Amino acid sequence: MVISVHAFPWDVLGDPGFVDRFARTGADAVTLAVSYHSTRAATPLHPSRRLVDARYAALYRPVREQAWAGRRLVPQAPDWIPGHDDPAGAAVELLRAAGIPVNAWVVLAHSTRLGLAHPDLSVVNCFGEHYPYALCPARPQVREHCAVLAAEALRGLPVDGVSLESAGQMGVAHIGCHEKTDGAFPPLVQRALSVCCCDACAASWTARGLDPAQVTAALREAARSATWLPDDLASALLATRQAATTTLVAEVLAAVREHAPQASITLHAHPDPWAAGPSPGLVPELLSEVDNVLIPCWPTDPATAELVSALADRTTVDAYVTVLPPAQADQLPDHVARLRDAGANRLSLYHLGLAPADRQPLLNTLAKHFRT
Repeated sequence: MVISVHAFPWDVLGDPGFVDRFARTGADAVTLAVSYHSTRAATPLHPSRRLVDARYAALYRPVREQAWAGRRLVPQAPDWIPGHDDPAGAAVELLRAAGIPVNAWVVLAHSTRLGLAHPDLSVVNCFGEHYPYALCPARPQVREHCAVLAAEALRGLPVDGVSLESAGQMGVAHIGCHEKTDGAFPPLVQRALSVCCCDACAASWTARGLDPAQVTAALREAARSATWLPDDLASALLATRQAATTTLVAEVLAAVREHAPQASITLHAHPDPWAAGPSPGLVPELLSEVDNVLIPCWPTDPATAELVSALADRTTVDAYVTVLPPAQADQLPDHVARLRDAGANRLSLYHLGLAPADRQPLLNTLAKHFRT
């Protein structure tokens, strides 16, 4: 069993106590963000700061002009980690010098800055509303961007594993930017509003014999009535999304294997094929292409263990658990044991840098419960 704790480069850099805190967790590795979306992050235990305002999605490696020349989608370097032109590289060097294995955490198709600059490459719902945080995998430029991003994130970086987030389509649920959509849409409406209706997706529908205008009208009716589509139409739309995801992941994996050939590859995914987000719906054909599948297991109710058991006999399951509120500390040990008993082989804990002092011991407690 392998246990990892997540961290950002700014958690490691400038904090001599980080290595000791990692040792107290009892984990085996750090999963370090190398490309990451915009966030406002707490640093409750860092000696010189308490907040980091990462205002846009950034690549925490050198943004090399020769790699990105002539491309529409170009990542930006962070300006909130002064004194480092390769923050992730510097953090990996410090961790490895302390004997700590590192996994590269690479966020792919999630960039509000790029979606705002290039709205034609973002996901569009059936009402014509763009999701700027979501780059659509049906677009060749998006798939190319994700592959180059993975290559540049891993270039010359000595890592033991690679964890791929948002390797597929993001949907209506975003959880960011003072989100005011929580609870507004029941599950079927969320599903309808998460079907991308951009020109590239519409062209794929046409290739499958569908009329895009009729598809869009059907999705709007589904969103209004909270009833789902006919089976044949739903199957065609899901196949369209899965084909784009499969192509994107194949291109990204080629880049990963070129630059980190020995690394174990973990894919963030969800057993629900219609899931859209950082852990998009799993395409079954991808199970043989990766070493592990990370499943979001933040809710502590028993139903979460069913997500693990749904895949446990087909792949190595990495259970993704948070120790942060609103997760209740007294429920987490039983939750982790339940995930293990459901078939989880690995445990990823969120988040060593974000956890305040009173939550830090939970990381060790959960690691012990998972190994029991």
